[in-house]
Amino acid sequence: MAKLPSYLAMRVPLLDLSEQYCALGDSIREAINDVLGSGRFILGPKVDAFEKAMCAYYNTPHAIGVSSGTDALLAILMALGIGRGDAVITTPYTFFATAGCIARVGARPLFADIDRETCNIRPSAIQECIEKTCQPDASGAWKTKNGEKLRAMIPVHLFGLCCEMEALHKIAERYRLVLIEDAAQAIGAEFPFPERTAKAGTMGDAGLFSFYPSKNIGAAGDAGMVVCQDDELAQKLRTFREHGMEPRYFHHFIGGNFRLDEIQAAVLAVKLPHLETWAAARRAAADFYGAELARARLTEKIAVPAEPYRERGLTNHHVYHQYVIRTPMRDALREHLSKREIDTAIYYPLGLHEQKCFAYLGYKKGDFPETERAARETLALPIYPEISRDAQRYVVSAIAEFFS
Repeated sequence: MAKLPSYLAMRVPLLDLSEQYCALGDSIREAINDVLGSGRFILGPKVDAFEKAMCAYYNTPHAIGVSSGTDALLAILMALGIGRGDAVITTPYTFFATAGCIARVGARPLFADIDRETCNIRPSAIQECIEKTCQPDASGAWKTKNGEKLRAMIPVHLFGLCCEMEALHKIAERYRLVLIEDAAQAIGAEFPFPERTAKAGTMGDAGLFSFYPSKNIGAAGDAGMVVCQDDELAQKLRTFREHGMEPRYFHHFIGGNFRLDEIQAAVLAVKLPHLETWAAARRAAADFYGAELARARLTEKIAVPAEPYRERGLTNHHVYHQYVIRTPMRDALREHLSKREIDTAIYYPLGLHEQKCFAYLGYKKGDFPETERAARETLALPIYPEISRDAQRYVVSAIAEFFS
């Protein structure tokens, strides 16, 4: 195998936040100093301001800041009263927290396989899951063979691309399910309904976001948020994030310590106005990858990310939290890129149905073939708003070198 010319060699990280901080560092430090000087560190004016900014960006009446994306989902499930004796459908191809939160409240996760092209949960697989594992009782409620009531489904907008929400809405209405959007990786992404365009997180009964540092807008630690339309649910969520307490020391529910720190809200408020610019830069980088991979005839050997909504005129048809390619030779390609000092990541190496902690659910290898195939084949390439075209050319050249 021929080596790349030495003048092309460089190190390419999966994510580099240094340029972002160089540009915003003064504003971030000023915002943090405001918090330190105020003496207000929990649920103060910075949290309130960031929540209002998210409401404006999302055109939603309620945005509730919480301690992480995981806690956002946990708080939603608790506020909706989902727990022991209930079942919730979600994807087995996602970060652990989605199914983990279902299990933590005592409900049973039910998995439905993904679409091969998008890696998002497949609506027809949800339908199959319900028909295979559930049946209606005399009241019309759908229950599993173990007697759990089917209460909700949680689609995950994976890698920055929205799920097929029109089809999911129809399923939710047919089976009277609560629809919770896990938009942890898809802030700002859009979906085209026939009559309107909607943003990820605003299309269900509640939506959640993660501001983990690597996300499209990241905090300086853990942070998350819930958005919803319903006044009663929003008030419950605000109570649940403070141990179910309202007013102070009077507890109506058993909630949790899910509060958003002032410092994290201050950092996020500085970054939020740049979200659209960063999303555009990520799409431009994705377009460049696609063009360079096609020019090198590598699209005959690897699959590039699907863009099913691109032709419908959406600005944020995909926000590219990750740029994920697919090849049966994934592991060997990753090793080769590592030797060329190109960072990559595998999201995710094992379907949730094969995780040891979920063995009690009774699933086995082969139950979700598209999830298992994705776990073997997917590889995330470096992408972030500031990535240089030279770095991307180097990545593509290294991939071409591997397949030569």
